[in-house]
Amino acid sequence: MSGHSKWSTIKRKKAKVDERKGQVFAKVSRELIVAARLGGPNPEANFRLKLAMQKAREANIPADNIKRAIERGAGGGEGTQYEELVYEGYGPGGIAIIASVMTDNRNRSAGELRCVFSKHGGKLGETGCVGWMFDRRGLLVFEGMGAAEDTLLEVALTAGASDARVDGGDFVVTVEPEGLEAVRAAFIAKGYEPALAEVTMLPQSMVTVGEEEAAQATRLLEALDEHDDVQEVFTNFSAE
Repeated sequence: MSGHSKWSTIKRKKAKVDERKGQVFAKVSRELIVAARLGGPNPEANFRLKLAMQKAREANIPADNIKRAIERGAGGGEGTQYEELVYEGYGPGGIAIIASVMTDNRNRSAGELRCVFSKHGGKLGETGCVGWMFDRRGLLVFEGMGAAEDTLLEVALTAGASDARVDGGDFVVTVEPEGLEAVRAAFIAKGYEPALAEVTMLPQSMVTVGEEEAAQATRLLEALDEHDDVQEVFTNFSAE
């Protein structure tokens, strides 16, 4: 199996996110609330909630806080009602950007994100303007497992993964989103716990720009990541 892994780009984004634990805390809590509201409080019957709980544990959110967020979402009572939106646009050098947003005020979010794009040499576009450049996939990453490629590849093939390959010493697996949990369970049953297991948007190809545009693109992506309403940012920009 072969393919185009975007783990290197995702890893850089993840490292940046890990630097701002307080904001991560708030964003993951929001995801817990929405996941529980939409799919119920049982993680075994709500895979989105299961992934959100995994992210919460990785962010060291206390168990009591996780429980309260789930109860708040499942209760469906008073409190902030978040709306899920997707904004698409272009960055310096024509790179494609998708921002997944949860907000209680779509007009405010749209205005603020438009300003962020403009300030850093980008442009907020219409819905669908860049979405066609990405594929929604389940992604599993096993860090430092390149030496076990043959064993991991056998598990991936047997479990029905779409693609698997070594990327910089890590073993990266992509699956159809609905198959992520089954493939993850197959690896765990063999004693391999993924460092990352999530549904994401993978670019079909990467775009490399000049040094000046790359620096500007990085600032734009960081500014979007740091916006309170933005849950995730996906791009086809390669800094390499």
